[in-house]
Amino acid sequence: MGGMGFSGDIGRAQARAPLRCPRPDIRLALESAHRLDRQAPGLSARQTFSPGQRATVTGLLKFLGLMALLVPELPGLLVMLLVPPVFVAIILFRLFLLAVALRLNREDPQDDGAATPLLPVYTVLVALKDETAVVPQLAQALSALDYPQDRIDLKLLVEEADVRTQTAVRGQSWPNGAELLIVPAGQPQTKPRALNYGLDSARGTYVVVYDAEDRPHPSQLKSAVRAFNAHGTELACVQAPLVGVPAKGGWFARQWAQEYAIQFSLLVPALARLGLPVALGGTSNHFRRTSLVAAGGWDAWNVTEDADLGLRLARLGHRVGAIRSPTLEAPPERGRDWRAQRSRWLKGYMQTWCVLMRGDGEVPGLASAAFLSVQMTLGAAILSAMVHGPWAVWCAACLCLPGLSLGVFGLSALCLSLFTGVVSASVAPGRWNWHRVFVILTLPLYWPLQTLAMVRALWSLSRTPHYWAKTPHI
Repeated sequence: MGGMGFSGDIGRAQARAPLRCPRPDIRLALESAHRLDRQAPGLSARQTFSPGQRATVTGLLKFLGLMALLVPELPGLLVMLLVPPVFVAIILFRLFLLAVALRLNREDPQDDGAATPLLPVYTVLVALKDETAVVPQLAQALSALDYPQDRIDLKLLVEEADVRTQTAVRGQSWPNGAELLIVPAGQPQTKPRALNYGLDSARGTYVVVYDAEDRPHPSQLKSAVRAFNAHGTELACVQAPLVGVPAKGGWFARQWAQEYAIQFSLLVPALARLGLPVALGGTSNHFRRTSLVAAGGWDAWNVTEDADLGLRLARLGHRVGAIRSPTLEAPPERGRDWRAQRSRWLKGYMQTWCVLMRGDGEVPGLASAAFLSVQMTLGAAILSAMVHGPWAVWCAACLCLPGLSLGVFGLSALCLSLFTGVVSASVAPGRWNWHRVFVILTLPLYWPLQTLAMVRALWSLSRTPHYWAKTPHI
């Protein structure tokens, strides 16, 4: 894969012990799928809507339908009353987080050169499915980690039917003590089920999740240890920044990389500094193992198990921090791959939001500020994906057709949206070149595509809520 890389130690030749491969455990695979659902069914996305949520939504729709028949002007009036304050609140919160992030970048020193205390055993979990093409790169990246090799507890998790990836894994050189864990067939066939399978045999004080295409900075594990040592046990997780490195430089890949730069280098550090809930990214999350186990691990039925776990940790009174040692990621290059991945994300966001909104008392709810923050981040991501497409069509119609007008609020909303998007992209880290300028200028063309992904997400949520749309890596 082309693009930037970390200089130094990738490909170091070291003697390796044979890769261990314990026998698959069907009982453990079943437990990995159902542990959270059995312990706390109200916290699992196995059921999208709880009975109480179904009754509430049904009752609300009946009430609104009846009122629309009796008062036809009501829908338009509700839109005029609710949309402006919600829109303004989301924009102002985004700008506030950007201001916090810029201040952090000026004040916080880099930590990569700091002295590191005692280094405990560190479990590295990597779930692989149909990843033969990137296994050699993964082996090089993990072998280059600047961490005592005898203290890396590496678990390579491969589905039972994926013989090709198993063969590719066996053909590479891995850190001493690495294990190939073959996950027995079962439902749901998701990444979080595989991670739970690996977590059961984890030996590390800390646990990190990597994806098959990841290239973590060699110092990342040490940076995480320093962060955990600098805080109390309330810090349950730290998120490393994810940096998209397009292999071919396509438009979708560059837009995706820009989103990641904003999310993981600006918004996540700001939320972490403010002590607000963080919807984790799918990789490079570092956990205290005891906190992760106590939280129930990952929800095998949620297709964005990362976001769900981040909010569950917040509900349990834990904090998520941020470190600066990055992980390089490969964005989807093709439009169809982007749409499949984005629809899975949006489906998982809706699953996570529905779980959060259940008031069944299994886990305490979020404090007021934390709850509002989730609505302004996760909720805003869901809402914006629903409205970007229709809003773009309406704006185009108003600009092209005589007699239609955006009005004062519509024009103000358009300008404020564009301003916030341009500011977010401009202050995000990254080199300036004509590619970046082009990506920023074409943001208005990218946003409506979220609605196409949302349509697919809604269909999938209603028909196959636990189906995992795999993103291919080449």
